[in-house]
Formats: sequence, structure tokens, C-alpha cells
Amino acid sequence: MRVIAGTARSLPLRTPDGPDTRPTTDRIKETLFNMLQNDVPGAVFVDMFSGSGGIGIEALSRGARKAYFIENAPKAISCIEQNLAFTKFTDRAIVIKQDACAGLNNIYEKQVDIIFMDPPYDHEQEKRVLSVLRGMKYVTGETLIIVEAALKTDFDYLEDMGFQVLKEKKYKTNKHVYISRI
Repeated sequence: MRVIAGTARSLPLRTPDGPDTRPTTDRIKETLFNMLQNDVPGAVFVDMFSGSGGIGIEALSRGARKAYFIENAPKAISCIEQNLAFTKFTDRAIVIKQDACAGLNNIYEKQVDIIFMDPPYDHEQEKRVLSVLRGMKYVTGETLIIVEAALKTDFDYLEDMGFQVLKEKKYKTNKHVYISRI
């Protein structure tokens, strides 16, 4: 795994050992950031269920002003911190060492521009997190929420929570769902 583009382009990133994380492939990461290329520069970016931190680091490399990394697995946290030091992004990064829902309470911004989450598949974590996000003042009508999920994951509950699907990008085994407030 590596940084695709920007100031840290081509730098290799560490990934946590073991089956608990599944890093987003370089190809999917490149597609994601091609779709976000105009939104990332100057943005406040949140990388939830961060794993290695590869998504948030890619955002920083492409000009995000600040990135939050929310992760609770000790091996993954260590990996994120090493990757941030190696890419020299520690000054623009905040690592929140908590469960995803609890960690959202430790973001102190007027507005967050992009929230990316890649929760474990088939555990309805995204529903739990979205339920918390709907009450956060920093999630505005301008905030873009992106969920990486299994292809079969259903988001039919979003409207009841005050969210809408803007678009979906499907890959072979998963998808990115782009969500905003209604």
C-alpha cells in the first residue's frame, strides 16, 4: 500500500498485521480521490475505522487542511502514528483512540467537510455511526459522508435519519455510498 498522489506521492505505508483490517486497495483509493479531487484541498477530513490511516493520509497528501483518524485497535493506532510520522503529516493530524461513535464527540470543528468510514462489513456499524452523526453540529448540509460497504448493504433507512444518497460507486466486492444531510 502506498500514497497515490500529492506531496507524499509513492511513499509506502505500513498496514497492521492480522485479519482485523482490510486496507482499501490502491485502485479503489485512486478512484475515490479522483471523484473527490476538487473537495479535498483545504478540507477538514475524518477517517473513521482508520486501520492504517491510508485514506486520511491520502487526503492530507492531496491538500486537506486537517485530518482526524478515529480508531480503537492498538495495533492499528500504532500503524497510523508510524505512517503519519513517516509521511511528515503529524502536525495536521489528530488521532482519536476510541470507538467510532465515542470518538465523534472529540471532534471540535465548526464544520467537517468530508467523513469517510470503512467499518467492518455486515455488523451495521455504519447505521450506528450515522445515527450519532445526525446529531453532530459539525455535520452540515455541505458535509459529504462516504461509506465503504459490502455490495449487499442496504441504506434504505437514511431518509428516516435525515440523510440522502447522492451517488453510489460499485466495485467488484464493495461500494462507496456518498451521503449528505437532506
